[in-house]
Amino acid sequence: MTKRHKTAKELFSYPLYWAECYGISPFLPTTREEMDALGWDSCDVIIVTGDAYVDHPSFGMAVLGRLLESKGYRVGIIDQPDWRNTDDFMRLGRPNLYFGITAGNMDSMINRYTADLKVRNDDAYTPYGMGGKRPDRAVIVYSQRCKQAFHDVPVMIGGIEASLRRIAQYDYWSNEVRRSVLVDSTADILLYGNAERAMLEVTHQMAMGKTIDELTDIRGTTIVRNAPPGGYTEIDSTRVDWPGKVEKIYSPYEYIPEGKCQSKDEADSDVMPIRVIPAPLRRGEKLAMEKTYIRLPSFEKVSKDPVLYAHTSRILHLESNPHNARALVQKHGKKEIWVNPPPIPLETSEMDGVFDLPYARVPHPKYKKARIPAYDMIKTSINIMRGCFGGCTFCSITEHEGRVIQSRSHESILKEIDDIKDKVPGFTGHISDLGGPTSNMYTLNCKDDEIQASCRKLSCVYPTICSNLNTDHSPTTQLYRKARAVEGIHTISIASGLRYDLAVEDPEYVRELVTYHVGGLLKIAPEHSEQGTLSKMMKPGMGTYDRFKKMFDKFSKEAGKKQHLIPYFIAAHPGSSDEDMMNLAVWLKTNDFKPDQVQTFYPSPMSLATAMYHSGKNPLKPVTYKSEEVYTPKDYKQRTVQKGFLRYHDPSNWQDLRNTLIKMGRADLIGHGANKLVPAEDKDKQVHRRPKKAKVGQATGASHSSNRPTMEKNAATEKARRKNAHGGKPSGYQAAGGVAQSTKRRKPKVKSR
Repeated sequence: MTKRHKTAKELFSYPLYWAECYGISPFLPTTREEMDALGWDSCDVIIVTGDAYVDHPSFGMAVLGRLLESKGYRVGIIDQPDWRNTDDFMRLGRPNLYFGITAGNMDSMINRYTADLKVRNDDAYTPYGMGGKRPDRAVIVYSQRCKQAFHDVPVMIGGIEASLRRIAQYDYWSNEVRRSVLVDSTADILLYGNAERAMLEVTHQMAMGKTIDELTDIRGTTIVRNAPPGGYTEIDSTRVDWPGKVEKIYSPYEYIPEGKCQSKDEADSDVMPIRVIPAPLRRGEKLAMEKTYIRLPSFEKVSKDPVLYAHTSRILHLESNPHNARALVQKHGKKEIWVNPPPIPLETSEMDGVFDLPYARVPHPKYKKARIPAYDMIKTSINIMRGCFGGCTFCSITEHEGRVIQSRSHESILKEIDDIKDKVPGFTGHISDLGGPTSNMYTLNCKDDEIQASCRKLSCVYPTICSNLNTDHSPTTQLYRKARAVEGIHTISIASGLRYDLAVEDPEYVRELVTYHVGGLLKIAPEHSEQGTLSKMMKPGMGTYDRFKKMFDKFSKEAGKKQHLIPYFIAAHPGSSDEDMMNLAVWLKTNDFKPDQVQTFYPSPMSLATAMYHSGKNPLKPVTYKSEEVYTPKDYKQRTVQKGFLRYHDPSNWQDLRNTLIKMGRADLIGHGANKLVPAEDKDKQVHRRPKKAKVGQATGASHSSNRPTMEKNAATEKARRKNAHGGKPSGYQAAGGVAQSTKRRKPKVKSR
C-alpha cells in the first residue's frame, strides 16, 4: 500500500467483549424465552429490522448480528415489529449499549410503491409474501418508537434506507426535498454503506465506556453537530456562481479572545479557528484531507432551489472515494449534519471472515413452513463480491456500497458451497448464482493504488473503459471451473447483472459463461438504444451490445446450445424524449424483441438520475443556472406512453402510441408491414361475445370482476322462488332475443379498501 491509499484497523482484531463466554447461538434470539434459553439476562445490542429474520449472509441484520456476536456481544433481533405502539420494541427489554435500526434489505418506500406510485400488494421479505408488515419510512418510525420505549437508550440507524438519506434528499413519494433522515428519526448516529467497520468501532468504543455523543470522527458515520469542530479548513461550496473577483470570506470562527495568543504548538485543535476558502479558490492549494470539510448548501436552500440540489448531488458523488473523500457538512436549521468520509473497503481476508460466520442459512424456526419469497430466491446463491464502479446514474448501489470492488477468496466461496450442501433443506445440486451487484466485476480494480487514491471519476467504464482498470476475468473463470468441480454440484447459474462492455474484453470468460452457466436465456441491460439518453445514464452505446451479441451467439453455437439474450430497458429516464423511445421501439421490433417485463424510471433517493429528474440539470458536469438542461418526462400519461413504446406489441398500448406518433409527425410508422411499429386502428382486436342462453335464475350482464356489480350469494335462490311465482319468468325480467335481461338496476357492491 502507498501512503495515499488509506488502510484501516483489521476487522477481526477488536478484543472480545466479556459476554463471549455465552458462545454462539443457533439463531439470534427474537423473544425473551429464547434469551432465557441462552442464559441471557439482557442484550447488549438489539437490531430492529423491517424484514423477516433470515440467518443468511444476504440479509444485513444477520451479517451485522453475527459479526457482533463473534466479538462477544449478545445481539437480539426484533423483526417486523408492530409499529403502532411500543410493545414489540420492548419485548427483549432494554439493550445495554444501543438499538440498531434498519428498514431491511430494501428501502421501505420502494418496497411498498411502484414507479407509478401504486401500492404493491406483496412484500418478498415477509412470510407468505404478505404486504403491509412494515410502515412507510420505516427507519423514522422504528427509531421514534425505540426512543419512546427507552428514551435514554442510544439509537443507531443504518441500512440502505438510511444510507441513501444521510443528507437532504429529493423524495419522489412526496415530491419534495426532505431533511436528513438523522434529523427526522431523532436517532443519535447514522451508519452508511456496508457498516461492518463502523459498527464494530462504535460498539467497541461504547463498550469501553464512551457515550455515543463522543463518537464524532468514525468513518462511515453521520452525526449531528451544533457547529463544525475547530482546526479545520472549510471549502465553501454553497453557491454555484461566484461572479467577479472572489474576496476572502470572513469566518465568524476566527476569533481569538483579547490578551490571549497561542503559538502553533500550543493551539488546541478543538478551539483552533476554522479557515474558510470559497470553492473557486480551492484549486492550487494542497489541503490535508483529514482536516478539511466541504460545506454543502443548506437544507433550506436545496429544498427551494433545484439547481443547488443538483450541485449538492454532484459534490456528494465526487466525494465518494474513501481514499480521498473529505467530510461534508450541511446545515439543517441551527444544526449541522456532519458526514464523515466513507469507510475503508474490506480486504479479501476480512470479506472471507464476514461470510464464514456461523449462519444457519435458513429463516428463524418461528416461521415454521411459511414461504419467504426473498429467501427462496437467494437460498442457494452466493455473494462473491461487493461494490460497483459502473456509475449508472439511475442506480444507488454505488452510493451505498461504493466504487471499490471487494472480493472474497476462492477458498471462502467454495466453503460456502459446502455449507449450502449441508444446511439448505432439499438442496438439489443447483447453485442459483455466483455474483453480487455485478457478477463479472469480481477482483477487478484499479491497477495502481496511488492512482486509485487520487481518482474522482464517477465511473471506471464510461465513456470508455479506463486504461488503469484491470479487466482480467481469469480469476472469475477459474472460480467457475472450481465450483463446477465440487462434488454434488450439477449446475451453477449466473443470475446477477452482467456488465457486457467489460465481458467483451475477455473472450475466454464469455466462452466459459455461455458454455456452462447460461440456461438458455441471459439477462443483460443495455437500458436504451439512443446516445442522448445513454449519456445521462452513463451506459455504453449499442455498438458494445452488438459486439457482445456476436460473441454470445458464436460461443452458444460452438457449445451446441440454442440460447438468447434478454435485454432490459428503462422508459422515461431523464434525457429520454418520446422520439428516443420511438427509436428504441423500432430497434426492438427490428431485432424481434417483445419485452414482457419493462420498467419505468424510479427516482430513488440520492442517485444522480434523481437529481436530474428533480432539478432538470445535469450533475455529471459542473452545475450552474445556465448549464445544460435535462428534459425529463414526469407526467403520468407521458411516462405511460414511453413505457408503452417498450411494449409496442401489446394491443392495449396501440391507441396511445398511434396518437403519440401522429403528434410527432411519424404516422408513417402506423400500418401493416415489417417497417411499421403499430397496426392501423382497424386491426385492433375486437372481442365479439356470442349470446348465451341464461340458466334458470341467472341474472346476465353482471361481471364477476371485482370492479363491477356482482350478484348476492343468495340471489339465485330468491330469483328461482320468484320465477315460480310469476308463471315461470323471474320478476323484473323480460325476454329479449331468447336471453333474459334485467330491467332493474342493482346497487354495486362496494369493496372496503
